Amino acid sequence: MAVSKKVVLTAVVAAFAAFVGHSYLSLQRLMLTNREVPVKHLNCHYLQNIEYGAEDITILKDGLAFLSTGLKFPALPCFSDDPGKMFVMDLLHPKPIPVELQIKGELDLSSFNPHGISVYVDEADDSIYLFVVNHPQHKSQVEVFRFVEEDTLIHLKTISHPFLHSLNDVVAVGAESFYATNHRFFQNDALHMLMVILGMPWCDVVYYSPEEVRVAASGIMASNGINISPDKRYIYVSDIIDHEIDVFERKDGEQLVYIKSVDVGSLCDNIELDHKTGDLWLGCHPNINKLANYNPKDPPGSEIIKIKNIHSEQPVVSQEYTDDGRVIMASTVAAPYEGKLLIGSAFHKALMCTLR
Repeated sequence: MAVSKKVVLTAVVAAFAAFVGHSYLSLQRLMLTNREVPVKHLNCHYLQNIEYGAEDITILKDGLAFLSTGLKFPALPCFSDDPGKMFVMDLLHPKPIPVELQIKGELDLSSFNPHGISVYVDEADDSIYLFVVNHPQHKSQVEVFRFVEEDTLIHLKTISHPFLHSLNDVVAVGAESFYATNHRFFQNDALHMLMVILGMPWCDVVYYSPEEVRVAASGIMASNGINISPDKRYIYVSDIIDHEIDVFERKDGEQLVYIKSVDVGSLCDNIELDHKTGDLWLGCHPNINKLANYNPKDPPGSEIIKIKNIHSEQPVVSQEYTDDGRVIMASTVAAPYEGKLLIGSAFHKALMCTLR
């Protein structure tokens, strides 16, 4: 009997050790811990007034750019206690400078914590609606604003729902409707990490409208950035942990049908599109271990990736900009416009670059 107990105990210990070893290697692979990228710069300068990150940026066809800044997020460094802010910038101006947007309405600005954003233009009257993922007191909700005059947002409503539980990004498809990504399934950190280690693709994309709220797509490891094709036919989702961009087709009833995934070899955050070519531009983390374990002497780097012809049999994935964190740390978004490129970050600064 004693021998049997020893055998069982040895087997249990060996199995646990194997699980720990497998988990460690899995995390190393997912976080790209040993990855280093050579520096590849563009002609860039820092944007004025942006000191604590521009986590998401989106640009209208007329050159009006919106920026969400000052995100406070678990596990990310934070260098300011001030609430988050929204900025606007006219890229057609000879010297574009971000201007802080004045927010009017009943929104509690003291706890404003903006994350992913999207803009919807109503073709009926050219009204501009801004959708912002907000995390007041670590909650997840979507704020809907109307952009008026040159520097003012009118807060229209706050949207929350049990399905919108771990919001990261949003893409508007109407004045009151959108798709949004949940980047976690479990709120508990230990369970979340276990899900990642075991490779459980339980995250999803949710469709919201005043009439219905439901899961539109699932089976994603960690759904992060989201955007829509210029013809409004396809939805793109960044599965940041799987290092892929997932392509979905919109169907009747706003259900999303999976088409394919494109490997990008990096942990990509937000997705923006060139409104003329349809190319996807991604703000990515080349090695997320440096972001999770922030060290100013060895800062997290930045990587900008472009996907050309994503719907073809052989999409072209190219590395357009990289930095070791000395210029810009933890890039999260790259928004192109007419030969310019805006690069935002999780908590650092933002750049305006000239594309070659």
